[in-house]
Parts: sequence; C-alpha cells; structure tokens
Amino acid sequence: MLHLIWVLIVGAVIGAIGQLIVGRDMPGGWIGNIVAGLLGAWIGTKLLGTWGPVVGGMAILPAIIGAVILVFIVSLVIGTMGKRRRT
Repeated sequence: MLHLIWVLIVGAVIGAIGQLIVGRDMPGGWIGNIVAGLLGAWIGTKLLGTWGPVVGGMAILPAIIGAVILVFIVSLVIGTMGKRRRT
C-alpha cells in the first residue's frame, strides 16, 4: 500500500514538472498531474528506456520527458477543441 502511495506522489510531481516545462495546464488538477506523470513515465520508458535515477519504480528523466510530450499533446487537443466550440 505504501508503494502505491509513493508511486502516486512521484507521478504527481513528474506531471507537475512536465506542466511547468510546457507552460500549459493539464486538465483535472492534481488528478491530471498524476495521470500525466504515470502515463508520461510509461511513454518516456517506451521511447527512451530506463536510464537515470529511479524513484518509485520510475526512471525520472525519461518520465519527465514523456510527461512533457503528453502534456503538450493534451493541451493542444484541448485547446483545439475549445476553439472549435467558440466559433
């Protein structure tokens, strides 16, 4: 149980870092950050492998890069959908 809590905290921090780097907000607040961090860790690991420091079972550097990619893509999709509704 403690490992799950640790993974969620690390995921939230990774998602928040990805959000700060991109400069756009992930929808959903902290839950969105956790999802972005966990999915970003998965994407980063699949693209870049497991190099760098590992915390909570996630390689931090690939996870941050994956979170940046995910936040950027999600913010583009949400932004595009928002513009279509307004017109």
